Amino acid sequence: MKIEVVQLENIRSHVKSTVPFTHGFNCVVGGVGCGKSSIMYAVDFALFGGSVVRGFEYLLREGAECGRVSVQFSHGGKTYKIIRGLHRKGNSITQDSSQLCLYEEDTLIASIKNDAIAEQIKAITGLDRDLYREIVWFRQEHLKELLDVAPRDRQKRLDELFGISDYETAWSSIAQYQRDYETEKRIYAKDSDVNNLEALSNDYNRASEDFTLLEIDFETITQKLVIAKRFLEEAEQNLKALEEKKCQVEELKRKEVQLHTSLQNVTNSITALNQRIEDKKTLVDNLYQRQSSINLQKELSLTKLEQAGLPINQPFEQLAIFLASFDDKISSLRGEQEAASKGILTDQKRLSQLSQEDKCPLCIQTLTGQYKTDLLTRIEQENVERQRIINHLRLEIADLQKAKTTASTAYSDLQTCLTRETDLKIRISEEEDTLTKLIVELENAQQLEFNQTAQYKLLQTEITNADISDLDAARMRREQTFKQYYVLDSDVRLKESRKKDLMRRIDEIKMRIDAAQEKAEKIEKLGRILELLSAIRDAYRSIQPKLRMEFVKALRNFIQQILDSLVSGETPLMNIVIDESYTPYVKSDFSIDREVGNLSGGERTLLAFAYRLGLGQLIMQSKTGHGLSLLMLDEPTENLGSEDGSIEHLAEAISRFKAIEQIIAVTHSEVFADKAEHVIMLEKEDGVSKISI
Repeated sequence: MKIEVVQLENIRSHVKSTVPFTHGFNCVVGGVGCGKSSIMYAVDFALFGGSVVRGFEYLLREGAECGRVSVQFSHGGKTYKIIRGLHRKGNSITQDSSQLCLYEEDTLIASIKNDAIAEQIKAITGLDRDLYREIVWFRQEHLKELLDVAPRDRQKRLDELFGISDYETAWSSIAQYQRDYETEKRIYAKDSDVNNLEALSNDYNRASEDFTLLEIDFETITQKLVIAKRFLEEAEQNLKALEEKKCQVEELKRKEVQLHTSLQNVTNSITALNQRIEDKKTLVDNLYQRQSSINLQKELSLTKLEQAGLPINQPFEQLAIFLASFDDKISSLRGEQEAASKGILTDQKRLSQLSQEDKCPLCIQTLTGQYKTDLLTRIEQENVERQRIINHLRLEIADLQKAKTTASTAYSDLQTCLTRETDLKIRISEEEDTLTKLIVELENAQQLEFNQTAQYKLLQTEITNADISDLDAARMRREQTFKQYYVLDSDVRLKESRKKDLMRRIDEIKMRIDAAQEKAEKIEKLGRILELLSAIRDAYRSIQPKLRMEFVKALRNFIQQILDSLVSGETPLMNIVIDESYTPYVKSDFSIDREVGNLSGGERTLLAFAYRLGLGQLIMQSKTGHGLSLLMLDEPTENLGSEDGSIEHLAEAISRFKAIEQIIAVTHSEVFADKAEHVIMLEKEDGVSKISI
């Protein structure tokens, strides 16, 4: 696994930083609080998502609502990218699952769920969170932790990492199984059936003989029962047929009564229909007579209208118009009469004036004697003519008034006749329709009477021909056969119940025999299992020290190789010895083993580095089949001084160590950083980390 790029947004002092890493020895250098360790914590958070020492407050920048970490790494020839986010909600900071993504090349292979991401990371790199923090990431002040703990605690911790403690756990767990198997064996050995297996076998044989005799008797009775059942079925079928015939006869009689009642109803209905038809015919005849009377009245009214001078060949609506013309004529004649009367009055005034004066009342000219006399004569003659006209008009008006009265009366009578005639026609049509329906209903009733009469005679014939005299005898035969069948069936049931009881007893004895035999076999098997468990426990107890010594040898070789590679002949060689508690010692030239506490600060740091590195290589080899490819060092120069050159010496040693593809170290020492192949400088301006390569 090789980290290529780490991107941080709102992570501690990093507002938006991109940190590139390369193959080989990478060093992040800067002053205190400039954001160096934040990069290490951010990588751990991106890969595994958990908190190292406390909540996510140590990661998210103060005042920021959300943060984000992206780590791009390569492994096995493929490029991967993992992204995790944080967001602040009230006083708490949690992961933002919506941002959680893992890509292989450009393909999304897991998202949202932490468990899915962790599973993919372990499948790709072989690392889980605990293993990563134990052998890959050496946190500040934790480099010498394994060297400083008590030997027993170191042995227990490394046994767990190497998997040796599993043998101790298995040895203890098997003891419980061993006790359980011994208890089970003792319980089986005390079982009464196991100790009386021969007596159970004798009981089983006797019960089997009784069952065989009972089964022979059962077969004989069963055959008799089959015959009795056949006789019973025949008797029941015969009885059923007769009872069905009886039901049919009763149904026929019920239908006969219903049909007789219906026939009487139909006959009564026919009588009523005949009476209604006769009444309806009389009513229709009366209506036709009334129609003839109305026609005579209508002819009389038309004659009167014709005598009054109205054209009777016109539609009835036009007669009203002609009747109204009488008023117009009378009004016109009265107008002429009034005009003539006014003329007479006017001439009478003129005559009065002329008789008193000799002037013309119209032109005021003087009239002579003869002219005046002629004028008076002419006016009198005109008045006489007008009086004659007025008398003539009075006669005409009286005649018209009389004709109008006659015509109005005839018109009103005609209108009444027409209305009554229309209503009468509708009534005649309705009554004739009703008469037709009554005749059709009568015909249907007569046809129904004919059909029901035929059905009634047919039912009487069927009832007479039905014979159910054997019904009582059939019932007696059925009762007798049923009693015989019931006795045999009860006997069969009894023997069948005895068979079942005997079979249950046989099965129970057989089950007890089988269980006893099985328990006996289990007793033998448990004995063999207990012997095997005892041998396995002895093997686990003996193999654990041997495996530990093999790991101790391998660990010593790894550490020695790493130390040799680190010092590379420039300093005196450190010969390492490791005891069974994984405690390292340095063998001096005088074959004296020096403990870690007696080493110088530089030697202790170098040994701690080689110890942790060798341990990581061995664990990765044992768990994944390949060595450690990534190392993360957080302030590895603790307890080292620049005056004696120990910092420079450690950096030089790390730069020469090529067994690990990528080493990323965080330090405040520029002397240490000078030996790195790729240096990232960190500075802090106005509370924000700035990166330069």
